[in-house]
Amino acid sequence: MTDDGEAGTDADGGGSSPRERAFDALDRLVEASATERLLISGSALLLSIAIGFVLILVAGRMTSCESAAYSLLGVGFCYDPFTVYDSLFLGAFGDFLTNPLNGQFATTISETTVLVFTGVAVAVAFKAGVFNIGGQGQLVFGALGSAVVVYAVSGAFSGVVGTLVLVPLALVIGALVGGLYGAIPGALKAYADANEVITTIMLNFVATSFALYLASGPFKDPDSFANQTRQLPEFALFPQPLFPGRTDASMLALALAIVVAVAIAYLLQKTSFGYDVRTSGIQPEAAEYGGVDAARTVVSSMALSGALAGIGGAVYVLTIAGNFQTGVPDYGFDGITVSILAGNNPVGAIAAALLFGVLKSGSIIVDVSTDVPPQLVGVLRGLIVLFVAMPEFFRMIGARIDVRERFGGRDAVATDGGDDQ
Repeated sequence: MTDDGEAGTDADGGGSSPRERAFDALDRLVEASATERLLISGSALLLSIAIGFVLILVAGRMTSCESAAYSLLGVGFCYDPFTVYDSLFLGAFGDFLTNPLNGQFATTISETTVLVFTGVAVAVAFKAGVFNIGGQGQLVFGALGSAVVVYAVSGAFSGVVGTLVLVPLALVIGALVGGLYGAIPGALKAYADANEVITTIMLNFVATSFALYLASGPFKDPDSFANQTRQLPEFALFPQPLFPGRTDASMLALALAIVVAVAIAYLLQKTSFGYDVRTSGIQPEAAEYGGVDAARTVVSSMALSGALAGIGGAVYVLTIAGNFQTGVPDYGFDGITVSILAGNNPVGAIAAALLFGVLKSGSIIVDVSTDVPPQLVGVLRGLIVLFVAMPEFFRMIGARIDVRERFGGRDAVATDGGDDQ
């Protein structure tokens, strides 16, 4: 009698089996409000810090040192977890209370600025149901194009006039080059049904290799042994009014990134183009039935995504690098995680990019001010990103795929039960 009752509970979808509970949890996660998602991300962050705390202690016990940096219950450890996390998070802001415009905070700002552009770029493609893994290649070409063109015309300008002309020119060139390069996999997806993940990854290698050829050959700085273009004049770079003496951070560039993120959010939510993008991403067949040109929307969204990544490349040249250099950091790939952390929300990408900027900048402080090996710092960063991103990643998957139907959830069990009877 009890067994029949339990079987009936399972068949009726009471959620008593582990698989049913997992499906129910995923359904609840998909329906979570913005406040609930924020609390989930905060809890995941605390859990990752707790696990990292243990890892630091374990690594400290496996390391030889003259004196213990931290003691717990009479046991000595070579690494102090509190010092590590203090340097990782607060170190990114430097001595902010005494000197708000310190160099470490400038590094955080510069990293955050570029990541906002790449994060928003990936979010636009995701909204259209397209996975743009090629943000790195689009950023590289945007950076190279803006550096070459701006240097070529910089001789005709100088001073403030040069800044007012060349900075916008660099952004436009970066957007055009990145947009054209992003439209290629978009067209292959729309008109040849080519898998965009494969094509964008391949185009990343093409961009990196071709940029290396150009930077080491036709456009190489003859006065440098490195593979890079000629240095841009200072007036061609983003103004640095709040960080005198530094050229790698600009609050104006960050303000531009924020404005672009807000503008893209408005574009996606309040315009007919945004409606086409969102409906094509959610239900392509229904969008086609409603009169949306899905193929054109895919190409347009990928072109816009590439343009945003290309602008990020131009900003990288105009702030951090000062020219194009091979070995551009993986901002395009980091933008994928930024977008996932933000739930594909362009405005949320600002906060997600700031978290990444803090972790990148803080890692430098940990490496310099502690004896913790860089590999362990990388593990700590990875833990934080993984734990914070995974709930949102599963929510996105659950929102796009009927997991119960695909993997045999409650409906399958009930149907089987009915057949058996």
